[in-house]
Amino acid sequence: MTEERVAVALSGGIDSSVAALLLKEAGHEVIGLHMHLWDSSRSEYQARQTEALCSTLNIPFYVVDSKKEFALNVVDYFCREYKRGRTPNPCIACNQQIKFGFLLAKALSLGADFLATGHYARIEHSEDGYHLLKAADLSKDQSYFLYTLTQEKLKYLLFPLGSYTKTEVKQIAQRAGLAIAKPSQDICFISQKNYRAFLSQRLSNIPGEIVDAQGVILGRHQGIAFYTIGQRHGLGLASGKPLYVIRIDPEHNKIVLGDKRELYRQKVTAQRLNWVAGKPLLGPITAAAKIRYKSREAEAILLPPRHCDPEPFTLCHSERSEESYTAQGKLREGEAISDIWFPQPQRAVTPGQAIVFYKGDEVLGGGIISNGEIEM
Repeated sequence: MTEERVAVALSGGIDSSVAALLLKEAGHEVIGLHMHLWDSSRSEYQARQTEALCSTLNIPFYVVDSKKEFALNVVDYFCREYKRGRTPNPCIACNQQIKFGFLLAKALSLGADFLATGHYARIEHSEDGYHLLKAADLSKDQSYFLYTLTQEKLKYLLFPLGSYTKTEVKQIAQRAGLAIAKPSQDICFISQKNYRAFLSQRLSNIPGEIVDAQGVILGRHQGIAFYTIGQRHGLGLASGKPLYVIRIDPEHNKIVLGDKRELYRQKVTAQRLNWVAGKPLLGPITAAAKIRYKSREAEAILLPPRHCDPEPFTLCHSERSEESYTAQGKLREGEAISDIWFPQPQRAVTPGQAIVFYKGDEVLGGGIISNGEIEM
């Protein structure tokens, strides 16, 4: 076979390490790329582990300084969304803008034919294009985080672990004697999972009212960035019945509480839509949808995209431009949005989270939940 040059995004963890090993054993010319995303002792430890892995595999090792891009497109986005009363998913932003944006461009500039990662997902190619599929190990499937991928990017990507189970990956690492870094926390730039402390250092939080759905004042909140839809604990209220955050009103700086029944929604509106096949919907379809990574798929009816005004508006900024990222999460006038209807109401539909659509094992696309609130 023709030897292909594959750049592997290496974190020092087991998944990316085994991905590099499998590609090396398959006869590819492999180079290791480690992104320096954030200044911390954890980041330095991962860099050392990654360099040691590349030495073991006898492959070139490059450190890619991505701190500026990561801060702008992931950290700033994360803070900005919480300030607006939304709950973002920074991993999706990182995949779209950093791994499969900035790093992919870097890999191609180094002469690589492909960029590979340790994601648990699959890519198949047919006459009608590239298809993004769930992983063979559904318990580890990460296709939800990859819905922003496009046809143009998929042709340059490899997911070597897509057909393996996590158990098999661990066995491969053990047999090869790979030194593996300890697993990182959920949000790589926040230590000890204390996102409230992190946000407090970066946002000016303004206290305000906690009210019920009728507007009756129940108490005071410490800043809307510290709350999310469905939250029950940490509200600082004494009540005779369980109360949950059912809505966050950034315009009036209010947190709205209700009972469990009021958490359920049948209609979801999504913005910043991406269809993996590159073709938007022309008519209603029935698909499976997930409103967050850990939620179960539910039957949903997807309606064709509509716009905020009669005249279409096209976002034409480059994917790597600063201007396009500063608007992330805010619905622009004329931007396409879609309505999604669930026959079975969904609990705690959360603005800022991703909703991802599936047909069987295939990812159709997805968007960011805006919950029907059009922001100009």
